Amino acid sequence: MKKFILFIALVGILTSCERVDAGYEGILVNLYGSDKGVNDVSLVTVMVWYNIFTQQVYEYPTFVQTVDYEPFTINAKDGSEFTVDPTISLKIADGKAAPIFRKYRKDIPDIIKGPLFNHVKDAFRIQLNKFTTDEIVSMRDSLEKAVERQLRATLNKEGFQLEQLTSGLKYPQTIVDAVNAKNKAVQESQRAQNEVAVAEAEARKLVVAAQAEKEANELKAKALTPAVLQQMWIEKWDGKLPTVTAGNQMIMDISKFK
Repeated sequence: MKKFILFIALVGILTSCERVDAGYEGILVNLYGSDKGVNDVSLVTVMVWYNIFTQQVYEYPTFVQTVDYEPFTINAKDGSEFTVDPTISLKIADGKAAPIFRKYRKDIPDIIKGPLFNHVKDAFRIQLNKFTTDEIVSMRDSLEKAVERQLRATLNKEGFQLEQLTSGLKYPQTIVDAVNAKNKAVQESQRAQNEVAVAEAEARKLVVAAQAEKEANELKAKALTPAVLQQMWIEKWDGKLPTVTAGNQMIMDISKFK
């Protein structure tokens, strides 16, 4: 009985239990013996019993992770240098945690920052080398889709699933300056056209106003007949006769003798 109790106690000392949380895959690793390596079983959200001296349990996250990589430069087919500032969203494909650990024997953050980053750079390098500068500018969407296709296939072979890729592609400064200059020229041309249109409209307005004034004056001139002029003079006369006239004649105001 004592031996049995001692055996149970020894088993309890040598054995440990760990729970693999939801969103993770557990990997049971044999540290010694003929089975040294990764047990060919993925343990998901279960209690794992293992020997603390000969085995170890690792957990790999299976949820989607977003990684913002450091910018790097790639040359186009004609030698122009482009800057890539990529962001990717990815996850471990279901059931692939054990093969990934068997290949790399690293934690996921180290794999993402190391081997996967190299795959990202290779995908951009290979695809950008196929395009000239003009083609990259005019066919950017096609380029980014080609990069995404290549990277998705590569990561799939590595046991990862690509969810989203943002290239963060930045053009050389010479291209940026050329585009800005073109946009500025277009804006200035449009502004000049607008100014011409405004000037033409103002000129037409003045012509219309002058024509209207001319026609009004002509109508007035036609309306000023001798009878109208006499009537206008009578309406403005104050009833007084002039007392002095030209020459030596004098007109006397007879109203003074009344």
